[in-house]
Amino acid sequence: MRTVFVLFDSLNRRTLGSYGGQAIATPNFDRLAARSVTFDNHYVGSLPCMPARRDLHTGRLNFLHRGWGPLEPFDHSFAALLHKSGVYSHLISDHFHYWADGGATYHNRYDTYEFIRGQEGDPWKAMVEPPWQRFEQTYHAKQFSRQRRNKLSRHMINREHIRDYADFPSVRCFDAGLDFIGTNAGADGWLLHLETFDPHEPFHAPERFREGLPTGYRGPILDWPAYARVNETWEECEELRANYAAIVKLCDHELGRLLDEFDSRDMWKDTALVVTTDHGFLLGEHDWWAKNIMPCYNEVAHIPLFIHHPDFAALAGQRRSLLTQTMDLMPTLLDIFGAPTPAEVTGSSLLPALRDPAHVNRAANIYGVFGSAVNVTDGRHTCFIYPPDVHGGNLNQYTLMPMHMKELFSLDELQDAQWIPSASFARNSPVMRVPATPKSPFYNHQGPGVLKDAESALYDLHTDPGQLAPIQDRPVQERLRELARVEMRRHDAPPEYFERLAL
Repeated sequence: MRTVFVLFDSLNRRTLGSYGGQAIATPNFDRLAARSVTFDNHYVGSLPCMPARRDLHTGRLNFLHRGWGPLEPFDHSFAALLHKSGVYSHLISDHFHYWADGGATYHNRYDTYEFIRGQEGDPWKAMVEPPWQRFEQTYHAKQFSRQRRNKLSRHMINREHIRDYADFPSVRCFDAGLDFIGTNAGADGWLLHLETFDPHEPFHAPERFREGLPTGYRGPILDWPAYARVNETWEECEELRANYAAIVKLCDHELGRLLDEFDSRDMWKDTALVVTTDHGFLLGEHDWWAKNIMPCYNEVAHIPLFIHHPDFAALAGQRRSLLTQTMDLMPTLLDIFGAPTPAEVTGSSLLPALRDPAHVNRAANIYGVFGSAVNVTDGRHTCFIYPPDVHGGNLNQYTLMPMHMKELFSLDELQDAQWIPSASFARNSPVMRVPATPKSPFYNHQGPGVLKDAESALYDLHTDPGQLAPIQDRPVQERLRELARVEMRRHDAPPEYFERLAL
């Protein structure tokens, strides 16, 4: 058995034709759906990027214990477990966060890996004296900065070296993926994790992918929305959305190159293909751009998933409606190769759902960002459960790897750390408990200090799929709150997390 696992970043499922999208042509995602089983109720778990990848590697939710961070010593990684079962794994990614402090333990779990440089704020190309005046004229003021270590300035420098189609990191990722397949076409027992940062912002795609997407905007380059409320002009909003559409078209094109390879080598008969994303992206819906700081609406939380397995090729084109989420991918990938799943894994293999359309995974999904709401859905309703006071404390990070997104935990915040001799969620390993307070660099970057619209709400997804009008239904709300309690207990949530949420 061989498996190709494709992971996009920030792919909004509503842009895909196979999920009802009509604004953008995505013929290759349509091709994929015709060859796969499509999952209609697939959700995120922990957010955003690296927390999602930790769920993916470990088969467990981590946002109840930790913000953005690396794999921990007590974490089982699917890639490392496959190695123990004799399966070769290879990672290809341009997701530069793998190589920062808060992601530095992921790529080493694979047998081999390739890092494609140049995405977003990747500290790639060195330019001591950038042409600031030209940059300021070229880029919109909202995506211009003179600060040396700012992701905006780094991206402007990187972009000097990304001009032709072949230069784009996502293209080079798929080039490398096709090279791996060609080199190992005669081999068995391997997994290729092929990942691209696209269509994550900035929405920079080769010019030809903007064809057929005209706007009335006539200003400097504008393809990077802020994590903020929409306050742009109509023309600016249309330009941002058109650039997102262009980069989705690029992703569709690159996926098509992979599908062509499956066709030409007849890989459908002996190679599994799994395609998904880590989370979606708000493109002005609910008057917001991006993710994290606002409620976790379905544009972010409800994500695409396609699975082709040679043993179930006769099911191609079918759909499944059971609740699934990112943590289910780890046991699924292990199950594809017949590798055992560790006892602490709370996700479930999705192969039984391929066999049986009536298969039930769980009664509810919970998901969210550490320190924000615990969100719960049963497929019919969604409930955002925020703390009565987001700054009310009762929030701790549990870790043996004190690293934030781009830096180590500060000595100041570590002064309040306590040693916990045994923690069930850490496989009874000792851990540090570090209070998440304004002392922490995380707090005002991806923590409670940046939360907006932090109000609990209940939505009926059948009558209001856009989550535009919260409802008042006490019995439904209490049922979902109890489902959230059940899932939080199943994931060994710390006692103070229940207290923080008044659960």
